[in-house]
Amino acid sequence: MGASRALSWWWALPGLLLLLLVHYVSVALGGMYAFTDWRGIGDFDFVGFANFARILSDPITYGALANTAFFAFFYLILANAIGLLLAIGLNRALKAKSFLRSLIFLPAVLSPLAVGYIWRFIFTFDGPANDLVVGLWGEESRMLWLADVAVSRWVIVLVMVWQNVGVVMVIYLAGLANVPPELEEAAAVDGASSPRRFVSIVLPSLRPTVIIVCTLLLITGLRVFDEIIALTGGGPYGATETLSTQVWRQSFVAGEFGYGSAIAMCLTVLILILAITQNTLLRERRKGE
Repeated sequence: MGASRALSWWWALPGLLLLLLVHYVSVALGGMYAFTDWRGIGDFDFVGFANFARILSDPITYGALANTAFFAFFYLILANAIGLLLAIGLNRALKAKSFLRSLIFLPAVLSPLAVGYIWRFIFTFDGPANDLVVGLWGEESRMLWLADVAVSRWVIVLVMVWQNVGVVMVIYLAGLANVPPELEEAAAVDGASSPRRFVSIVLPSLRPTVIIVCTLLLITGLRVFDEIIALTGGGPYGATETLSTQVWRQSFVAGEFGYGSAIAMCLTVLILILAITQNTLLRERRKGE
């Protein structure tokens, strides 16, 4: 038994080494560059916490942080709610439920960058979105969807939800499969309404699933990048800049890899703190119930 366990570790060793080199070593190097003034080529000097002090005094980074919070929050709420409603609706005995599940899940397998460019065409000034609006309310209602500071943010949230709500739906469908049907049947016999059965039976049974979904959505929302680059490029006037786009812009556009690495480290710490806090709160609430 001991020999077979040791042999299994030897088989896993190449994969573990690859994971160590590709992921953890690269993360450690990125963390090291956050304390330097490296510009991508040549030598560099250690500058201590100068890059982090610059973050605290940079209004552009503050704006990117606020936009990151906006996208993460509304993406988490909307994708969660819509995905759960779709899962409940498609958990019934419908003839076309397999086709509808596949249709809703299909956008999740597409490249976020490609999806972003498709939606960018839809929301151009002469695109299908404005054709629909003009057909309903007239020519004067034509909008600059991606050039309006307020509207462009909601367009990005819409695209994020549209692409990933299928994943949320599938996870909730798996959770609904574990809800004991006899409990719902007993509650129905006792006269409990559908909303009452959902709140008292289904939702508590879905608590572990909710924790998983919320964690995945929060991390995805905080890391949003491809959709913004494809749709707005961070504009208009920085209204859709996020910490992820700032990492790219400072590192690969401005050539300040040290400063970009510092922003990336702050984003990583922020994701860890929020994900751990969210998991802790949801688990404590579950224990309290």
